[in-house]
Amino acid sequence: MARELREVLNEGYEKLRRMLFSRQLAYRDLFNMDKPSAKAVLEDLAHFCRAHESTFHTDERAQSLLEGRREVWLRIQNHLELDSHKLWKLYGRKDLE
Repeated sequence: MARELREVLNEGYEKLRRMLFSRQLAYRDLFNMDKPSAKAVLEDLAHFCRAHESTFHTDERAQSLLEGRREVWLRIQNHLELDSHKLWKLYGRKDLE
């Protein structure tokens, strides 16, 4: 029983890894920095998502909105900048060493 469970979990992890790495390739294809349009979109998103500035706001609702925008920016950057091992670790998987 324990062996069967381990096999099922391993298959699940492998499926998750394939999905994550496939998604990473899709991000890198879409935001290919060799394309001027991709660079322009990322620059716009960096500004809109406050990539390089604080999201602090005195209004809690406004700050929550800004934090949500920044979370999207960080997700895009993680998929573009991190190698597969670091991306896997970010998602809580320590077994890809």
